[in-house]
Amino acid sequence: MTLFRIAGKNIRQNFMNYFLYFASMIFSIVIYFTFVSLKYDSTIASASEGSQKISSAFSGAAVVLIVFVAVFIWYSNSFFTRKRKKEVGLYSLLGVRKKQIGRMLFYENFLMGILALIAGIALGAVLSRFFVMMLMKVMGYAVVANFSISPAAILNTFLVFMIITLITSVQGYRLIYRFKLIELFKADQEREKEPKSSLLIALLSVVLIGFGYWLALQNMFTSKAWAAIGFMLTPLVILVSVILGTYLLFNTLTVTLLKLARKHKKSYWRGLNLIGTSQLLYRIKGNARTLTIIAVLSATTLTAVGTAYSTYYNTRTNAAVSNPNSYMFIGVDSTATGKADKAIEQAAGHNVLYHESIPLLEVDADTSGQDYAQGSKEQSFTVISSRDFNRLAKLQGREDAISLEGSEAAALEPAYLEGISPEYVGSAIKLKGEGIRETIQFKTVKKYNVLNLGTVYSTIVVSDDMFAELKPNAKAMAVEAYRITHQDKAKELTKQLEEILPEKAGLSSYYSDYSRGMESTGLLMFMGGFLGLVFLAATGSIIYFKQLTEAGSDKARYVILHKIGVKKREIRKSVAKQVLFIFALPLAFGIAHCAVALSALSKLMMANLVVPVMICMGVYVCIYLIYYLLTVHAYCKIVTYKK
Repeated sequence: MTLFRIAGKNIRQNFMNYFLYFASMIFSIVIYFTFVSLKYDSTIASASEGSQKISSAFSGAAVVLIVFVAVFIWYSNSFFTRKRKKEVGLYSLLGVRKKQIGRMLFYENFLMGILALIAGIALGAVLSRFFVMMLMKVMGYAVVANFSISPAAILNTFLVFMIITLITSVQGYRLIYRFKLIELFKADQEREKEPKSSLLIALLSVVLIGFGYWLALQNMFTSKAWAAIGFMLTPLVILVSVILGTYLLFNTLTVTLLKLARKHKKSYWRGLNLIGTSQLLYRIKGNARTLTIIAVLSATTLTAVGTAYSTYYNTRTNAAVSNPNSYMFIGVDSTATGKADKAIEQAAGHNVLYHESIPLLEVDADTSGQDYAQGSKEQSFTVISSRDFNRLAKLQGREDAISLEGSEAAALEPAYLEGISPEYVGSAIKLKGEGIRETIQFKTVKKYNVLNLGTVYSTIVVSDDMFAELKPNAKAMAVEAYRITHQDKAKELTKQLEEILPEKAGLSSYYSDYSRGMESTGLLMFMGGFLGLVFLAATGSIIYFKQLTEAGSDKARYVILHKIGVKKREIRKSVAKQVLFIFALPLAFGIAHCAVALSALSKLMMANLVVPVMICMGVYVCIYLIYYLLTVHAYCKIVTYKK
């Protein structure tokens, strides 16, 4: 029998043992093939009118995916080969030459890689059409389902994973040369001594994480710490501080806590807590690096997916903030304005909720009176009277009104950001222009606008008297503001208006911003979700491999316990507690890190991310829970299996 046939026989006989490694490779290939297929897909290219943004985004994501998948497969392969060390040692003991063992391991891994590649591409080809439809749906395009397979995607995937498979196969080949025979047989007994704890390092870990959290939650625009460290360097400091603190925490603080649990005699001697606590204590040092990787991966996944979903979730809100009116344009051409008005009134599927002609003024101002160090001291403003502001605000459903007298004014700034935007309240600016010498004082600032941002400059509201006083000398204009029903489905009407109105009319529409937002955030969410799934699969698989490796080492202990009368139910309960500790600890810290990161992001984006982030966390925890249950089941199966 040739070595190649022996390798094939080994795979068939041990397939169930290596199923998750095989499934992880297939999953990685399916995800990568899908990404590459979407990049070359003609349906998406046609719907997005050849947008380079989509192709570039998928190319960038594919590079990230290659790096991550390569590291993940390498890591998984390490566990896979470690599990076989004793078997490899046995071959060597029986007189099989190292070269033959190495070639057999190479063939085994290579065969599994080829099988995974074929299965992954076949499955990816079937699923890619579904993913195309999903992507088009989230990006707001009409869904078209034409089945096609991209030869370029197949070739790309084949080349990338063949290289990864060859590298991991060489890693397997080198196994017999890297270890002495005795090391191969004692692989399961590595790192089996009680670790020491250090109160100083435990405190340091808490301080490092606390410092990272504190720094992240500072207002980056007003914080002295951010200014002292530097805006580019501070995120790196936060990252290093939190990751190092997490590693030290798992390395030391968990040892301290487990030793304290051991001193609690009443609980320690109950059931099999003695066994579970001791095993966790002896292995926590060896597990510290794995737990840190899991915590960081969980935090990264949750933050990336939470951010992507939050931006998608807030697309409608952001479009409404920029466009409180469905359409707004300047009436520069009475003929074009009439045609546009007629088109909106007669648009099929839409009803006009209101149409207002708003008189506005355009003035320049000297803003040096404001406590605002950044930007030019000269600025142009669009001016609206308090009467027209209140009328438009009421039509837009706002229960807010402004009452101004004399030279009092209000600023409208939807993107108001503390520390960045000027301190309006109490400050004064001088309006300039031929025949204009007025100074106005800001009484209040509103974090919204009643005019579309795409049509006007920064807007200020003045009293009716001040507006009448400025009108003879300022540049006057009238804008047409419309609100229609189903404004998010007004593609045809928007296209029609863009053809009717001249460019200087400054047409702005809710639909244009909404559709652009859906395209970009939908693409971001899709890629974030896919990459998140890969990270999650990697996270669950790493713990799964680690626990199953430990289960093989623990089997003898549990067999003895079973022989002295401990029931399988009690063993299962003990295993569930032990594995829960390994799963729950990094997840808890991953969620904590993510909560802090998203809290900082929420302040920066001035958006409430609670709902989308909670949805993402809920989905993540549910999938994570499935991995936990699978691991407990597999662990129990190993330690209670009689042979």
